[in-house]
Amino acid sequence: MSDAIKAIGMPKWGLAMTEGKVNAWLVEEGADIATGDEILEIETSKITNVFESPVSGPLRRKVAAEGETLPVGALLGVVADASVTEAEIDAFVETAKAAQAEAAAAAVPPPAPELVHAEGWTARVLTMAPEAAGALPLLLIHGFGGDYQNWQFNQPDLAIDRTVYALDLPGHGGSSKVLTGADVPGLAVAVRSALAALGVERFHVAGHSLGGAIGLQLALDEPKRVASVTLICSAGLGPEINTDYIEGFIKSDKRKDMKATVEKLFADPAFVSRDMVDDLLKYKRLDGVLPALRTIADAVFAGGHQTSVFTDRLATLDVPVQTIWGESDAIIPVAHANAVPEARRHVLAGAGHMVHIEKPSDVTRLIGEFVAFAGG
Repeated sequence: MSDAIKAIGMPKWGLAMTEGKVNAWLVEEGADIATGDEILEIETSKITNVFESPVSGPLRRKVAAEGETLPVGALLGVVADASVTEAEIDAFVETAKAAQAEAAAAAVPPPAPELVHAEGWTARVLTMAPEAAGALPLLLIHGFGGDYQNWQFNQPDLAIDRTVYALDLPGHGGSSKVLTGADVPGLAVAVRSALAALGVERFHVAGHSLGGAIGLQLALDEPKRVASVTLICSAGLGPEINTDYIEGFIKSDKRKDMKATVEKLFADPAFVSRDMVDDLLKYKRLDGVLPALRTIADAVFAGGHQTSVFTDRLATLDVPVQTIWGESDAIIPVAHANAVPEARRHVLAGAGHMVHIEKPSDVTRLIGEFVAFAGG
């Protein structure tokens, strides 16, 4: 009978997520649901997102109440066909709750980032690796104002078969705030020094926004070391940039202003949680952050345009490149994705500039397939 009963559990969205709040059920008890249907709105400490059903069938029981906060993996609902009795569902629920209690007691804390002392700066890096990794490693580079946690919804799955590094750029996150170079070539030099300190020789790279331009610079500078480049809503493919966002991010010092600024990154502003805004404000109050951000912005986006544009050099680059873009990107025009051939161009509907957060499974799959195609 257990095969006729299917559980809907609290998802784990990112490394830092330990619990989620059920904001709302989007389907009624008794409704027939299909895999992929939007059934719940769940709020975490980082984002608020819609949860798609992992199973199909009649929703026989809503176990979690709206407004309830539950740990990752906790039973939210039960899907079962008409042959299953209410008593059997009761027993299933009790067994699931007991198993969750055991899992919570045995939970292993998520991996923590480390400080890597590179030439001229200290980088905060989160390394995730399977027990046996024979494939080339993957480097993840965030965008302006971000940090390694921007990849929390992608890095765990990408690290199933290869080591994956997510670092904080100079001036960002937990890395040192003194810059050895503020333009794209200078930031690429800093990243190379961090890779040297990590002992990484050849690698794949995926970069978001500013991180994409840095990834391209790495490939152009040392093409024999870079196996592939994935550009996600990337800088470096055209001069246009929404400098109102850049300036708003630097200047916002109140929650209301920062929230309005960060909402520009998403197709759905509901993704922006109070904790997300608070974390950004805390980061900006760290010593050295504002001067570093201003210096980088002045170097990379001088005169309201991108200073490093690589479109004329892409054709000469002997490294496979793909682009992934959110169709509703309000920071960098989606037309910049056209810099690469159509077969390696992916535009995702219902997503903005933070497409890897809004559409994490799609972006993770596209990165994984591309690095496998590129080899190593």
